[in-house]
Amino acid sequence: MPNRLLSRRRVLTAAAGLSAAAILPRSSLADWKPTENVRVVVPAAAGGSTDVMGRLLAAHLQTAWGQSAVVENRSGGGGTIGTAEVVRAKPDGHTILIGNPGPNAIAYSIFKNLTYKPDQLQPVSNMIRIPNIVSAHPKTGIKSVAELIAYLKANPDKLSYASSGVGQSPHLTGAWFLQLTGLKMTHIPFRGAGPALQAALAGDIQILFDNLYPSLPQVQNGTLTGLCVTTPERSDLAKDLPTMRESTPELANFDVSSWFSVFLPKGVPAPVLDALNLQVKAMLERDDIKKQIAAMGARADYGTPQQFADFVDAETKKFAGIIQKEGLQMDVQ
Repeated sequence: MPNRLLSRRRVLTAAAGLSAAAILPRSSLADWKPTENVRVVVPAAAGGSTDVMGRLLAAHLQTAWGQSAVVENRSGGGGTIGTAEVVRAKPDGHTILIGNPGPNAIAYSIFKNLTYKPDQLQPVSNMIRIPNIVSAHPKTGIKSVAELIAYLKANPDKLSYASSGVGQSPHLTGAWFLQLTGLKMTHIPFRGAGPALQAALAGDIQILFDNLYPSLPQVQNGTLTGLCVTTPERSDLAKDLPTMRESTPELANFDVSSWFSVFLPKGVPAPVLDALNLQVKAMLERDDIKKQIAAMGARADYGTPQQFADFVDAETKKFAGIIQKEGLQMDVQ
């Protein structure tokens, strides 16, 4: 009988503990803080959106945690070099990766010699999403996606489109558009967004697939004709530009964006994961951060680790399908 009472007492004690944990605020379950300097690895050069978001997060974490958070730019290999460095880091929360579609969704299908796999990273949360934009040189007379489709049907292989490089998000945006519509355009890849934009402005190519910047100012001043943005919703900075989805039924599910996110090495303890996830949320809720995000033409896109993991998985599968149909295979340089 005493053993039974003891067992029952243990069960009740355990149940009480579980009930208390269930009603505790999430913040009390995620009160981990770093004990040494935090490295925020940006797998890109300084100045771009990946770098901007890394520096915003580092500054926020330094204030919130009272521990130095230093941004380290590790560019090269389309973002894969810096990402591989984080994969090899100790999973203790002191090394954080700023992610984007290149190394964290596209790379898995396009690079033959990639040195890491998706399950070697722990998704934490997305931070922002920015639409891509499609524009035309004014001399084409094309003013909408519907007009572009009509022109391509009547004049197959007459137009070319530019992107910032093979396998980059703008290139795959154009490739997916052509796959879904069954149309053809010649792809002209450039070494970066700047040269692609200059070729479009000069009329050397007729259509440009690009990130929202640097193309949006050119659309707003009339040197390029904006056709659409590629996210499901219109951009707050260009509300007159329709979405790709609005143009034709074949494109009803079109959704491509540049997203900038947070990852940790695989195996990080749950309290560390929860603490960082909550700090991302807190940062995105700050009024000053909201203003900076809006100025970038972006939308905040916080999610739980599971929600973000599901998003990354869907993005990886989407790009894998596009890449496979295009027959794209490259080596990490």
